[in-house]
Amino acid sequence: MSTKENMSSNAPDDATPAHRYTADLAQKIEAQWQGLWEERGTFFADNPAGDLAGPLAEQRPFYLLDMFPYPSGKGLHVGHPLGYIATDVVGRYQRMQGANVLYTLGYDAFGLPAEQYAIATGQHPRVTTMENIATMAAQLRRLGLSHDSRRVFATTDDDYVKWTQWIFLQIFNSWFDPQAPRRDGHGVGAARPISELISSFEDGTRELPEDVLGSQASSLTWAQLSTTQRAEVIDSYRLAFASYAPVNWCPGLGTVLANEEVTAEGRSERGNFPVFKSRLRQWMMRITAYADRLNEDLDTIDWPEKVRSMQRHWIGKSHGATVRFVVPEGNGREERALEVFTTRPDTLFGATFMVVAPEHDLVGGEDAPENELTVPNSWPEGTRDAWTGGYATPREAVAAYRKAAAAKSDDERSGDDATEKTGVFTGIYGRNPVNGTMVPIFIADYVLMGYGTGAIMAVPAHDERDYAFAKKFDLDIVATITPEGDHDLEESAWVGDGVICNSANDHISINGMNKEQAIATMIEWLGKAGLGEETYTYRLRDWLFSRQRYWGEPFPVVYDKDGVVHALPESMLPVTLPDLDNFNPRTFDPDDADTSPEPPLGRATEWTTVDLDLGDGRGVQTYTRDTNTMPNWAGSCWYEIRYADPHNENALVGAENEKYWMGPRTPGASGGVDLYVGGVEHAVLHLLYARFWHKVLFDLGHVSSSEPFHKLFNQGYVQAYAYTDERGQYVPADEVEGDEDQGFTWQGQPVNREYGKMGKSLKNIVTPDDMCDAYGADTFRLYEMSMGPLDVSRPWETRAVVGSQRFLQRLWRNIVDENTGELSIIEDAPDLQTAKLLAHTINDVTEEYDNMRVNTAIAKMIAFNNHLTSLDKVPRQAAEELVLMLAPIAPHICEELWKRMGHQESLARASFPTVTDPKLLEADAVTCIVQVKGKVKAKLEVSPSVSAEELEELALQAPVIVKILDGKPPRRVIVKPPSLVNVVPAE
Repeated sequence: MSTKENMSSNAPDDATPAHRYTADLAQKIEAQWQGLWEERGTFFADNPAGDLAGPLAEQRPFYLLDMFPYPSGKGLHVGHPLGYIATDVVGRYQRMQGANVLYTLGYDAFGLPAEQYAIATGQHPRVTTMENIATMAAQLRRLGLSHDSRRVFATTDDDYVKWTQWIFLQIFNSWFDPQAPRRDGHGVGAARPISELISSFEDGTRELPEDVLGSQASSLTWAQLSTTQRAEVIDSYRLAFASYAPVNWCPGLGTVLANEEVTAEGRSERGNFPVFKSRLRQWMMRITAYADRLNEDLDTIDWPEKVRSMQRHWIGKSHGATVRFVVPEGNGREERALEVFTTRPDTLFGATFMVVAPEHDLVGGEDAPENELTVPNSWPEGTRDAWTGGYATPREAVAAYRKAAAAKSDDERSGDDATEKTGVFTGIYGRNPVNGTMVPIFIADYVLMGYGTGAIMAVPAHDERDYAFAKKFDLDIVATITPEGDHDLEESAWVGDGVICNSANDHISINGMNKEQAIATMIEWLGKAGLGEETYTYRLRDWLFSRQRYWGEPFPVVYDKDGVVHALPESMLPVTLPDLDNFNPRTFDPDDADTSPEPPLGRATEWTTVDLDLGDGRGVQTYTRDTNTMPNWAGSCWYEIRYADPHNENALVGAENEKYWMGPRTPGASGGVDLYVGGVEHAVLHLLYARFWHKVLFDLGHVSSSEPFHKLFNQGYVQAYAYTDERGQYVPADEVEGDEDQGFTWQGQPVNREYGKMGKSLKNIVTPDDMCDAYGADTFRLYEMSMGPLDVSRPWETRAVVGSQRFLQRLWRNIVDENTGELSIIEDAPDLQTAKLLAHTINDVTEEYDNMRVNTAIAKMIAFNNHLTSLDKVPRQAAEELVLMLAPIAPHICEELWKRMGHQESLARASFPTVTDPKLLEADAVTCIVQVKGKVKAKLEVSPSVSAEELEELALQAPVIVKILDGKPPRRVIVKPPSLVNVVPAE
């Protein structure tokens, strides 16, 4: 039977009893209860203060959160609601346990898809977005999710945009003070208002920075600086700042892309256009200032270890030394120090060459036309043939190599699969500071400017990548660690530990030391000699925060005629988007790397050029708005805060409401949402960005929690089978017939089955609406929750859904007469067997719900319901408590049965069943082992609650024990009720 036939066969026929639980009846019940819930505000969660205040705030708070969904125009398939149904089960269960549950769902509505659709059709992105939200909301409502509808919003709402822009300004007007005490008492290093930094410059307690003002900084005072100079100094400290930064420029799309939007092949995810490295003035977030806290505070939250490991890897904290190699003057180049970071300063004596990134300023990274002249125009003496790449001069070689590297993504350059090593000698040497050897400096694309200093020292004897590079380019290999056994350095690098060798000069020797001793000794010596210092570095880079798009939050800043950035006052927020007829950024020849972005907002000249009063009066100065917009990460960085107080016009969130919902539950804890559920694909970027924003807000006193999400749970995925015919073309999965034993066919022809994603192109999409039409929402919910553990991916099988429907039909028949519609339960108390099974079911289901093992909770309830089916009549107590247990999973049918059993109030906040008589949980009997001198001599069947005295008496009365003792009292009896008695006879 095909899936379609299976689904359609669920429809009632003339022989179906009038009151059977069918899909039609299920849908009527579901629509009725969804309307009642909405009308009564059943799932409203009260705040302690403000417009949503109410008596429920006296109860224990439980904040339950789904990851922010993007409202796609494609709608939902059955895989999407898995996490939503799971959180709804948790929320309903927590309400029945007496909690005030905050549970709602808004929409992360800015993003490229709506803008791309606008470009293709001319329809405004807002129209498309609102249509998509309406579609998704209708699909989710049909599932009976117990959201607080008063707290729903979209990131595109003007009120929400206002507070997103407000947070940006808090970050813009802050700096990271490494000496500031943290509010949580865990050391120092926190965001402080930029006004405090200015005051420290004004009163001279902080020196002006040389890296901004040059060598003259020490002779200047704050009062002597021009307005532009002051702005440059302050901007160098701000947590949000505009800077020229390396970016992924995609001429074919006309926009800059984030790293996650670039494929490993160096092309755009959308459109598959070439992506080039370029330097553009962009907004950045100084997330690197928080690297240590983001890393260390992972220990304060309850997240899967896999996710914490992924975050730690992304942050990439490394300990080592910064070492200075001197590059002599030459070719118009002054002598300079070339700094490298290394985690293995103990191997410095084996550094036989250096490598710089193609973007490094030594070879023209900052200003190519001028700085490339510092690269020699002829190969120096000693240049080996393998170093030149076949070019006549270093200048030609370097220019060609830099151009080729610009077309590659960072992942493509540095990935483990990038086994083919490329590079070329720059014609420049550096002096190894520990032995004075002049080592050649190469340029190679596997070195990245964003990690460390953009330059490395290479020790080919003890690093596989350096070894491969050295072998290819005929470079020296010098061992500084004694290999074990008969390892041959002619064959491969020795990357293990060992005793240090060949590592001494007139001032230091680390020969004979182990790795840890040698590293510590070398770091100390480098510092004393002025050749380097101990350093911690990070893989994490500052967050590129600009997008050359229309559909995003405008930046709440303007620029004056000198290019100085001015933050807009809160009274001017929100800055909303102007209406446009053309949403296209200007696009270019996809292969033309020598172009730069022209965002669509640049066309709105009346919007971009404004006359504002920023303290000097109107008409004094004309300002220019930023034509970039924020990335869609911005809105999803803080939505959990706004859910707590969604209508507050005067603050991001009221302090009392934030503390109630997100404050630490115990002293010293970090606080945050009680349970956050979403896919592991968001393990790094979204979670890292949200943690960063939250920590800034915490430092500035706007929130009481130092982490946004206390407990994280990653649900698995619903996957599906797809089928291809002999041509390799996909055929409709719901029309395929057969099974594993007989094979699969479509329209009589054999097809191949494959397992993976669910998608329109694979012709295996099944929607929640399909399931609700065919079986009802409760059956769909029950099936999704019973498919397996929530954190494991599972295959969708429509033909298996009917099993869940049959369980609900049996439950219905146990309580309602299918022919008359009358109750069929009895008022008699359950018999002992039923009472004991009910007690065990309550106990087990409670434990499974507590640990989010919903599938096993369902199995326990199915087993109990099967027992009830074997009875002539079902006792009311058993029926009611089973309905209450099942209500979090199948709420509509349970509400209906609860009402039919005579209850006027919704069961949504009814108390979850508990076992009132612990004796019902005892086993009927347990086996007690009786030992003599450690050997089993007898077995007794006893009550689980037997006392020690009673058990000792029973053991001593056992015939075999009486015979062994032979009338003599035992020397000792050791009793461990109810399972063990050990008798020690008298000597």
